[in-house]
Amino acid sequence: MRTRLLPLLIVLMAGVLLALGFPLAASLAAAEQQRLVVDRLDDSARFAALAQFVTENDPGLDERRATLVGELDSYHDVYGIRTGVFYRDNRAMAGAPEDWTVPEKGEGRRAFQEALLGRRSHDPPQVWPWQAGARLTIASPVVRDGDVVAVVVTDSPTDQLRSRILHGWLLIAAGEVAAMLVAVGAAFRLTGWVLRPVRVLDAATHDIATGRLNSRVAAAGGPPELRRLAKSFNEMADNVEDVLEQQRAFVADASHQLRNPLAALLLRIELLALELPEDNEEIASVRTEGKRLAQVLDDLLDLALAEHVAADLRITDIGELAAERVAAWRPVADEKGVRLLLEGGAVTAWADPVALSSALDAVIDNALKFTPEGEKVTVRTAANGEKVTIVVTDLGPGLTDEELTRVGDRFWRSGRHQNVKGSGLGLSITRALLAAGGAAIAYAPNEPHGLRVTVTVPRTAPPDRP
Repeated sequence: MRTRLLPLLIVLMAGVLLALGFPLAASLAAAEQQRLVVDRLDDSARFAALAQFVTENDPGLDERRATLVGELDSYHDVYGIRTGVFYRDNRAMAGAPEDWTVPEKGEGRRAFQEALLGRRSHDPPQVWPWQAGARLTIASPVVRDGDVVAVVVTDSPTDQLRSRILHGWLLIAAGEVAAMLVAVGAAFRLTGWVLRPVRVLDAATHDIATGRLNSRVAAAGGPPELRRLAKSFNEMADNVEDVLEQQRAFVADASHQLRNPLAALLLRIELLALELPEDNEEIASVRTEGKRLAQVLDDLLDLALAEHVAADLRITDIGELAAERVAAWRPVADEKGVRLLLEGGAVTAWADPVALSSALDAVIDNALKFTPEGEKVTVRTAANGEKVTIVVTDLGPGLTDEELTRVGDRFWRSGRHQNVKGSGLGLSITRALLAAGGAAIAYAPNEPHGLRVTVTVPRTAPPDRP
């Protein structure tokens, strides 16, 4: 979520900075040019004051004209600015350099025409840093007795102006970059502050989904809405845990309370059987159903305990544990004429040895039940990255694809195996025992036939262990 929220905030902040930066850059360029225009207007006004009293009668003897020419030459030599005073008919009163004339077209001509109307150049086109060779033309009228008799025209290079604008832009860009870095840092802090409760909530949800029902969210930080969400989540988790606890307690209590009446009933059945012939089929059927009901009650109690008791995780030699369980079940396999094989060596993982042993007993027992005489059941252990797998394969009839989706459900048994002893809770108990320790169980067809059961145990330490 952070990878989606952070770019959005950065793009928005970058847009705001650009929206502020471009007008600021344009304003700085306009301010620099306006300062230059005002300076040139002041110079033009001074030259216009000198040219105001220059007469056309005898130019060679006019001291004022000589003074004007000297000022223009000095101005050109010092600043490199072409300057001229031109009569209305474009004749030059004075100029520096001497051969400079009124521009015939372009901005210079437009400024000259405006000055003839008595207006000074206040708003020439903006000069930008990339306009190499651009020049700034300013015209100011020379007024005598209320009439415009001549025009002062200055034509300035813009190298320094463009350099100052570019330097100002670089400062603005540096400020924008610094502001963007600060904004990115603030965005990281903001998204972290906003999303920290979400990450904690996600972790707590995962813990509850994997069986750690006591996991809760500390509603100490983040926006008020997320703190309220964390509080509501904790209340929901408390209610769910209470309901599940009540359900487990009910199953355990019911199973325990039914054992005594069932035991008394079975005892009476045995007493009645003493008065009937030994080969009576009805009493044998009643005895079998009674024993099956007792087994169901025992399995229900085991299932309730498996879902309630926390796993005692420790580093366990999975290969050694599997070898012990295979050795324990080999007499049963030999009695059925089934070969029980063990493959794989020593490999360690984090597991509850008692729970894992019980799970393996259920899986191996199930495999031996459905494997015909003369076939084999294989128990194979192997390390697979951060997991250890225990694969139990048999060569029995196996399950269909539809049955594979239901195997492990409580009280479910295949319609083809109803005559096989069992309550339908063994694999459910196995799944509950494994889930408490972070392990898992999966079912798949075996080739050429049969069932392959894979028990996966983590090799990494649980979160609450160093």
